[in-house]
Amino acid sequence: MKSIQLQDGRQLGWREWGPQDGKPVVFCTGAGMSGSLGFGEEHLDQLGLRLIAPHRPGCANSSIHPEKSLQSWAHDVAELLSHEKLPACHVVGFSMGVPFAMALHETCTVESMAIVAGQDQFDYPETYNLLPDDVKAMLAQRRSSPSEFEQWIAGNANADWLWSFIMSGSSELDKAVYSETDFAKAYRHCLAEGFAQGGNSYARDLVNAWGEWSVTPEEVNCPVVLWFGAQDRSSVHSPDGGALLQQRFAHARRNFLDHAGGSILWTHAREILQAL
Repeated sequence: MKSIQLQDGRQLGWREWGPQDGKPVVFCTGAGMSGSLGFGEEHLDQLGLRLIAPHRPGCANSSIHPEKSLQSWAHDVAELLSHEKLPACHVVGFSMGVPFAMALHETCTVESMAIVAGQDQFDYPETYNLLPDDVKAMLAQRRSSPSEFEQWIAGNANADWLWSFIMSGSSELDKAVYSETDFAKAYRHCLAEGFAQGGNSYARDLVNAWGEWSVTPEEVNCPVVLWFGAQDRSSVHSPDGGALLQQRFAHARRNFLDHAGGSILWTHAREILQAL
């Protein structure tokens, strides 16, 4: 686990895999995750990629940011890349990590991006209309009183709760992947690190990700590849498997795989990395 001291005195930590001189890939992790659970590590040397997974503020060894936003996250990652003397990067956004991946276009030179089993922009009208009622109800709470919504999430969410939510909302295909002994241990450790400083970091991330995105798809000019599985049952991923989202990017293609689910990040890791 690595870390640097940022200009404002906070610490930013990250995990990384692959050759030091490989092309950098910034991995924006999913809900409640630290950066300890990577993907496709066994392919990185052959592909010449360096996978960098920052811990968002308040996760693992990254200091809490009391005013954390998508924009502040983008500036943190830009500092990390500058410290590592990396002028450009590729980006992967998984699940709730998508709006964080999008935000990097404000501060970093992003050469390409992968959106994997991603959350969509929920306040985009056509997308909102496709959402299930329970998600719409939570969005209504977030809009009407974001501070109270954040406080409720912070007081009730923890690593075990999020693991149960993930498993209960998964297809049989995904449950088989997540339940494999070594993978389950690694995923649960990742969530434990994500909540090591309490539930405030996850709650703030949720409020930010479910609000107004700092960068919209229409503002992204780099090549984008979307990866979704037909067996993905998560209510908080794109409601149409990224079909509408793809249309909003200037340069995007979508892989919608019949025999994949929300775990596509790990079941199709090589293809995702190679497409970058």
